[in-house]
Amino acid sequence: MLRRVPRAAALLLLAAFVAGLVAGCATSASAQSHPTSSDSSAMPGMSDPMPTGDGLAASSAGYTFVPASTTVPANQPDTFTFHITGPDGRTVTWFQPDQTVLMHFYLVRADLGDYQHLHPTMAADGTWTVTLPPSAPGAYRGYVTFTTPDAAGQPMAYVLSQRLTVPGPASTVPVPPAANPVLVDGYTLSLSGMPMVGQESMLTVRVSQDGRPVTDLQPYLDSYAHLSAFHTGDLAFAHLHPSGVANGDHGGPDLRFEADLNKSGTWRMFIQFQTNGVLHTAAFTVDAM
Repeated sequence: MLRRVPRAAALLLLAAFVAGLVAGCATSASAQSHPTSSDSSAMPGMSDPMPTGDGLAASSAGYTFVPASTTVPANQPDTFTFHITGPDGRTVTWFQPDQTVLMHFYLVRADLGDYQHLHPTMAADGTWTVTLPPSAPGAYRGYVTFTTPDAAGQPMAYVLSQRLTVPGPASTVPVPPAANPVLVDGYTLSLSGMPMVGQESMLTVRVSQDGRPVTDLQPYLDSYAHLSAFHTGDLAFAHLHPSGVANGDHGGPDLRFEADLNKSGTWRMFIQFQTNGVLHTAAFTVDAM
């Protein structure tokens, strides 16, 4: 048996239903819209996600690395420009900071004899610009790593790359054999830990100088060191995430990294750290099992 609802109660129920419907529509529209600013303050408190894959493709999940040119002049500085297109084919202009910067660019020679880690700047239209140092002739690969929200607003990290050429007579430099410790700019770096394929392992790099532990490392990209690795032969990319957050100019002597390499074989690992305002780059050759 149906009961008649009083007119006042019916009006209240109808008002509540309409309010809920409007709020739901507003939430849906907000989730589907994409901001176009690179101001990181719009997305506070997000941790840096790690890119997946080996970085050997120019496209992933609809995002594509599009350089203005795949040729770089030899032995002279060069202004290199590129943009990133999204799944809708449009140039992406919204990026979330990854280790304090919006874009990482790596230029690596095929024999791993030259490594550059640079931070481009973006124009309002999504064009990225980076000044490349003089490069010797040879085959190279340029990588970009970045984080941008997906359709649901969740941050997703990507690593993409393109083959680049520096024209001219080229010579190949053999990859240095495994050595531990390694020396750079008067510092001694000792590596402990064994990288394992397909599982996370902890690597530790100890920094010393003249036999004494170094404890005055300065923050670099929100940590006390940056470590990236490239597989010999195919140049597969791996970014090894540092443990801990930098706090003042008193880092060291031990730098720890969470390593998860994606294939077995020989890797060249480049570690960067900063002292007295100077950035140092050292490299280890390691075998992953």
